[in-house]
Amino acid sequence: MMNDKYFLPYQLRWLKDKSKIKIWEKSRRIGATYVQSFEDVQDCINKRVPAVWFSSADESAAKEYIDYCEQWVKFFHAIVMNWGEVVIDSDKDIKALVIEFKNGTKIHALSSNPKGFRSKGGKVVLDEFAFHNNPEELWKAARPCITWGYPLRILSTHNGQNCLYYKFIDQVQKGKLNWSHHKTPIQVAVSEGLVDKIYNKKTTLEEQEQWMQNERDNCFDEYTWQQEYCCIAVDEACAFLPYDLITTCELDDVLRSLEDIKHDFYVGVDIGRRKDLTVIWVLEKIEQIKYTRMVIELAKTPFRNQEEILHEILSHRLFRRDCQDDTGIGMQMAENAQFKFGQYRVEGVTFTNRVKEDLAYRLRTEFENKTVFIPKQHEIREDLHSVRRVTTAAHNIRFDAERSDNGHADRFWALALALHAADGASGEINISTRKKREAIGMVANY
Repeated sequence: MMNDKYFLPYQLRWLKDKSKIKIWEKSRRIGATYVQSFEDVQDCINKRVPAVWFSSADESAAKEYIDYCEQWVKFFHAIVMNWGEVVIDSDKDIKALVIEFKNGTKIHALSSNPKGFRSKGGKVVLDEFAFHNNPEELWKAARPCITWGYPLRILSTHNGQNCLYYKFIDQVQKGKLNWSHHKTPIQVAVSEGLVDKIYNKKTTLEEQEQWMQNERDNCFDEYTWQQEYCCIAVDEACAFLPYDLITTCELDDVLRSLEDIKHDFYVGVDIGRRKDLTVIWVLEKIEQIKYTRMVIELAKTPFRNQEEILHEILSHRLFRRDCQDDTGIGMQMAENAQFKFGQYRVEGVTFTNRVKEDLAYRLRTEFENKTVFIPKQHEIREDLHSVRRVTTAAHNIRFDAERSDNGHADRFWALALALHAADGASGEINISTRKKREAIGMVANY
């Protein structure tokens, strides 16, 4: 009888569940493969199954699984033969790591090649199923293996919403698949003793929270934290700016001080006061490329202080044009800037759905064309990625983001406004006339 000396509560729940098909929606590194290996060794020793066919997304995971199995073999004092890597189908060049028990049952750790399951029978374990190269073909090959009543286990973290694993979870939750569903995000694992196991002591709530915060901070982005740890399938297709588009336009040393800017520059300002940030985004334009030189973030800053900072930038001799949000609380700041620097150099932009759509698509085009470069900063990356293109019930297009500690897409809109400023005319318009003969000469031969 196993106890908490070996397994945590969420692992024991998995072991005690004897359903034919179980699917585990889980965080990374919580011991899921570890406890699964125990179940598989136990099934072989008790001859509940003729064989176990285990498949993970890569070879190193298969080897780790076999190492776990060997630990449990020693625990049970079972007699086995570890055959190492064995060719199980020479025609298709399919190999597996094999452990054979004295009673004739075997555990096979396969590669992710779907053909490895063809013509096989027994218990099937699909580990990190969402990350297999061809999960649809793997599923078609593996599912018939359990036709004679053998168990099937599917364990994985999420890999977006456009994959078979996510569809399985969705169908189970809707009651359309009669499978047993387990879900263990990192928060549940920690509350049930994961950090205690890691530190090998009873930890305090503060220590657990600090451990989780460290893990989150080291995830590089919120997308990784949500999928790999929190059991949240992020629909990357809904992100207006995907991560791979953002990161290709990031530079390490792009920022400059105001004094170091040597070419014409343009400014975008998104206004906030209590809930949202005010963000001032400065782009230096060199030929057709726009480089981010300054990103000034002001949280809960009085308007008079915001204006002082903004007007210092707009007073620079190389400043050409500023576009800033004049919706609601931004109206007065926009009017004051226009009065001081001229209505041709400062444009107030009222945010409507149509205006936001135009600004957003202009911004994305710049990223697609690699004509804008931004700092390599976590907060900026997450802010740009947070914007979603949503179709309302009335079939209108809306661009929005959830409000968080990181802001409310304030950096996104400041950058969009700066790009709008850089694309428009700058400075005052001066009109001069020419003599008739001189004008005719200019267009001769055209």
